[in-house]
Amino acid sequence: MAPFTRVSVHGGHSGQFCDHASDSLEEIVCSYIDKGFAWVGITEHMPGLSEQLLEPNQREAGLTPEFLIQRFGRYMAECRRLQRKYKARIRLFAAMEIETYANYDTFVPMLIERFRPDYIVGSVHFVNGINFDYSAEFYRQAAASAGGIDEMYCCYFDLQYDMIRRLNPAVVGHFDLIRIFDDDYMERLKQPGIVAKMRRNLELIRSRDLILDYNLRSLHKGASEPYISASILEMVREYSIKIVPGDDSHGVSTVGNYFDQGASILRRHGFSTDWPQPVCFAEAGE
Repeated sequence: MAPFTRVSVHGGHSGQFCDHASDSLEEIVCSYIDKGFAWVGITEHMPGLSEQLLEPNQREAGLTPEFLIQRFGRYMAECRRLQRKYKARIRLFAAMEIETYANYDTFVPMLIERFRPDYIVGSVHFVNGINFDYSAEFYRQAAASAGGIDEMYCCYFDLQYDMIRRLNPAVVGHFDLIRIFDDDYMERLKQPGIVAKMRRNLELIRSRDLILDYNLRSLHKGASEPYISASILEMVREYSIKIVPGDDSHGVSTVGNYFDQGASILRRHGFSTDWPQPVCFAEAGE
């Protein structure tokens, strides 16, 4: 059986530009090269819109939205430098992972216009302005704000649908991240109302010909399967949607982690491992 071409559609967070990562961006890029990656999307988080929407550790460190915007500019400049420096050894995309919270629909286009990333990863980490991904406690707060965990799932997939419709991201990040602190997610993902919303979103993704991020970071955190869950993978295959592994690395130690395991799962589910590359804004004429 032919070996997998090693790629990451969603990776490369670094301690240089991300407060919950480690190592310099160049060290991370060199690690991708050493591990034989053909191409990688470096997808740093977009800067926070307001102090209320910063991560608690960012607020505790006294960081401000203004500082984060300036730092993101340094990230883009460094990523472009590394693209040029290592172009003979790896294809790097200088990309941006976005958020979906109040006023994101005007803030994100402004960031795209200002910083000109190659593409965006459309992610949802917030429900009702609460970062449910940050901790189990925040997850419980987000669920309470929505009226329960079932309702939070529905809010999440509604936010995701709206984000895809408005911004048309080349890559949709960790499609079912909402299950991160839910021990009963396998049963919840079978509920008819939630399934209907997931199918609606997948139909839109198919109609826009977008890529789904098969996000492997959940395995690093001890989960039994990546994002996307096996039950959703069956729907993805039914819709013939493109899917590509993303290591979502947050330092040299996690570069390429679980890639072979994730690629093998996709192959077993009948997906092509001839990985498509994201369509960049320049290629799309935007």
